Amino acid sequence: MRNNLVDGGIENIMALRGDPPAGQERFQSVAGGFGYAADLVSFIRKRHGARICLGGAGSPEGHVECRDLDRDIMNLKAKVDAGLDFVVTQLFFDNRVYFDFVARARAAGITVPIVPGLMPIRTVAGIERMTTLSGASLPPALHAELQRVREDDAAVAALGIAQSTAQAVELLHGGAPGIHFYTLNQSPATRIILTALKTARLA
Repeated sequence: MRNNLVDGGIENIMALRGDPPAGQERFQSVAGGFGYAADLVSFIRKRHGARICLGGAGSPEGHVECRDLDRDIMNLKAKVDAGLDFVVTQLFFDNRVYFDFVARARAAGITVPIVPGLMPIRTVAGIERMTTLSGASLPPALHAELQRVREDDAAVAALGIAQSTAQAVELLHGGAPGIHFYTLNQSPATRIILTALKTARLA
């Protein structure tokens, strides 16, 4: 039987359940569809075996639909047990959140690499929208500084670059296996951060 993904040269898949459609408050699977990402992971793994590298999402502060951190870790473990090769976290702005998340995951028996996901702040309205959607929180000091420069987009962007660079440096020094940047199709900030990390011999 032809394997369209593998035969087409696909090697990696990020297996995500996805967000509810616009205007719908909660995710609802279609008839015959997958209700959870673990179901999708299991389907792909059984169909393609070890020929595909599978990544999935993790929520350091809990998924927006599951704020019970212990239960959320068990949900993540279900995805890993179904066949994930690595995890990329949802965005966060306090590195203690990531390191605590990794510790809880390891205690639950999750051994795959957990890559921190960072989103350089570009605008205050944009990051407020993304934190609402993702369930991530802004540390009070960062939130206050953002409010101070809220109307100055250049200052906000500079603050976002400094914040993400500092986060990345600490994460890599702390043993993170790499960094995933959420660019939202806007790469200039990430390029600046990457240059700084290369200068520091961290990339």
